[in-house]
Amino acid sequence: MGIEQCRFIELPIVHDPRGNLTFVEGSRHIPFDIKRVYYLYDVPGGATRAGHGHRKLEQLVIAMSGSFDVVLEDGHRQRRYHMNRSFYGLYVSPMMWRVIDNFSSGSVCMVLASEVYDEADYYRDHEEFLADARRLNKPAGAAAGGA
Repeated sequence: MGIEQCRFIELPIVHDPRGNLTFVEGSRHIPFDIKRVYYLYDVPGGATRAGHGHRKLEQLVIAMSGSFDVVLEDGHRQRRYHMNRSFYGLYVSPMMWRVIDNFSSGSVCMVLASEVYDEADYYRDHEEFLADARRLNKPAGAAAGGA
């Protein structure tokens, strides 16, 4: 597991002069069944959301309107993804610390999740997350234990 599993997924677009349509089907367009949907909106300028990690949860983050940045960290590496297209989703694998910031005015962030809300799945403490993530997410090229 590591940050290389996180990636943009281009979603289908049905073009129509009256307006385009994009859809998402769980386990077809994304690698999980959708069990929960939530969205962030009316985020004040300069605010940061998320600031946590998940043990098992998978997510697809979509900028429904406007733009924002998603910063992911796997315990070894960190990447910033700029979200500004409603037909692209960012797949977030388990064991990623995430921060969402740089919200434009009027932005809407929708998240499709692989599980229903479960507080036990959350990492709220960054240091605890880092300790577990560094143990579980070996950097590319790292030798597997042993003497």
